[in-house]
Amino acid sequence: MLLNCDLGESFGSWTMGEDELAMAHIDLANIACGFHGGDPLVMQRTLALAKQYGVRIGAHPSYPDRQGFGRRSMALSPTELIADLHYQIAALTGMAKVQGLQVEYVKPHGALYNDMMANESLFVSVLQAVAQYDPSLKLMILAGNNTENYSELAAKQDVSLLLEAFADRRYTDVGTLTPRNQAGSVLTKTEMLEQVQQLVSEGTVQTHGGQTLPLKADTLCVHGDNLEAVNAIIEIRALCAR
Repeated sequence: MLLNCDLGESFGSWTMGEDELAMAHIDLANIACGFHGGDPLVMQRTLALAKQYGVRIGAHPSYPDRQGFGRRSMALSPTELIADLHYQIAALTGMAKVQGLQVEYVKPHGALYNDMMANESLFVSVLQAVAQYDPSLKLMILAGNNTENYSELAAKQDVSLLLEAFADRRYTDVGTLTPRNQAGSVLTKTEMLEQVQQLVSEGTVQTHGGQTLPLKADTLCVHGDNLEAVNAIIEIRALCAR
């Protein structure tokens, strides 16, 4: 299973994450495009790291919410959202071109990711933005119970999907992520490794309600926020390689 990680989220004098350490152990780098994190120099450096380690790259756009790190929902019109997505994708693809790299997919960040999974009309707007910019780009979405419906919507826009599971998040019985404000929504390291093992070997996860949930995923989201998180990536990589 491919490992993906959100990177390039520093900006100015503010540093976020252990990007280079994480980059050495992942397959896909979701690179911030300036609206929640990242700036031109950070994008340039993150792309150079991806090139150095042979990591495939994707755009990681968000709502225009730098103060809230893209974690606050915003009531944008479809026209505004599509323009914001085009702006961010274009920034990263342009920076990547300078280094001889090609952006392969789009993974919305934070509130935009959660909102598009909960709101079909918003999901369609994101699909339209990707299709209009470059239909060869894939869209990364949450793997879950409603994958068939999302796939049908994506097919209408000729956009391919990458289905993503989360290593460190507890799932609800209906296949969504347990909200962060609920106890147990973020797994301990032991629980995380157990969930990854179960997902890799059986294609299922245990939900918050104790149910066994089938989960078909192309890629697994990991984090490089600190040294402990990077060490967890290394352990997850070993589990996926078995």
